[in-house]
Amino acid sequence: MTYTGDERGGAGRDGPWWWERRREAVLDVGLGAVSAAECALEGVQFAREAGLPGALGVLFGFVVGATLVLRRRWPIAVVLVGIAVTPAAMGFLLSVVALYTLASSEVPRRITATLASMSMSATFVVMYLRTREGAADEPTLVISLSVFVAVALTVPPVLFGLYIGARRRLMESLQERADSLERELSLLADRAEERAEWARTEERTRIAREMHDVVAHRVSLMVVHAAALQAVAAKDPVKAARNAALVGDMGRQALTELREMLGVLRAEAPKPAAVAVAAPAGGFEDGPSLAELEALVGQSRAAGMVVELDVRAAVAGPVDPAGAGAGAGYPAEVEQTAYRVVQEALTNCHKHAPGARVVVRLAHRDGEVAMQVENGPCDGKVAEPGLPSGGNGLVGMRERVLGLGGVFVSGPTDDGGFKVSAVLPCVSRA
Repeated sequence: MTYTGDERGGAGRDGPWWWERRREAVLDVGLGAVSAAECALEGVQFAREAGLPGALGVLFGFVVGATLVLRRRWPIAVVLVGIAVTPAAMGFLLSVVALYTLASSEVPRRITATLASMSMSATFVVMYLRTREGAADEPTLVISLSVFVAVALTVPPVLFGLYIGARRRLMESLQERADSLERELSLLADRAEERAEWARTEERTRIAREMHDVVAHRVSLMVVHAAALQAVAAKDPVKAARNAALVGDMGRQALTELREMLGVLRAEAPKPAAVAVAAPAGGFEDGPSLAELEALVGQSRAAGMVVELDVRAAVAGPVDPAGAGAGAGYPAEVEQTAYRVVQEALTNCHKHAPGARVVVRLAHRDGEVAMQVENGPCDGKVAEPGLPSGGNGLVGMRERVLGLGGVFVSGPTDDGGFKVSAVLPCVSRA
């Protein structure tokens, strides 16, 4: 049975009843009218041969021919009607169109072959019986003519119907593949947009973390030096001038780093496909490294903090603090993350533990680098600088360390101080 509009979900359907399109209904009604007229004329001869009233033969032929209107809905039934009226020598158009419709529909091929064989056999028998009387002395000619007519009325419409049915199924398959491909492309585009949005979010978070580290540390030291400058301005002009110079240097360093980051933000944005896999804006190669750790500690010392730097190599035993970068060969992101952890920990010491003794430990181990910043309790002699805290320092440090597959631990110590520890693998996870 052929598919109806309801069976196909009604997509694009605008025809009445079982027709999908209006033009199909017009075509079938037209074919049914022509077939009904043909069978009605042939019904006159059938009625004469059967000894029936002519009007009855016309009515019978009209009803038989009109069944062609149902060919899309019940193709098997229409073919059977054509086979049944073959002995009456009527329904030429009915049989041809019905066989074509049957072959092009979704009816199983064994049913199509069976009905086509029945139609061919019926046509052969009727043709043989009707031509035998006029050519009784030429049996070969009668058989040949009967075979030719039976084949001509059966094989071409069946073959053409099979071709049209196969072509229709191929077009439907191609359409389904095109729809599937369109859905896949849409899904891929959505996923690409999600990855790009995720990358943008990650980049914004990274830039915010960088700006927090740069601004918080530099400005914290500037505030500490400014407070010291205010305290000694009248008593020790030389020290006041030195503190003022330090404040200026730190301000210029902060501005330089901020300009570099803003320059990255103003740079041309990468393509979405590359954003998800590209290194963070600005690159790790341009950031600080462990070789600058001694200078970082020196800035805190210059601000009046008592800081001890303890650097240990893979072999047990202390090393020269100037060799803080002894782990040469670390990926750039590992060195920058280690530097930022120490930097932020020192900033927190300036904010929350003024006057406390601070110990910075750095250990180069096999396959990893460990750092620890520990401060003791405040001595109560140094007033707090009143630096604001956004509560993002420890969060940013944890995100940096965990992002590289490391371990981060922070918390108070037994003697009332605070300790920040981190261990980073020396293999990049980028």
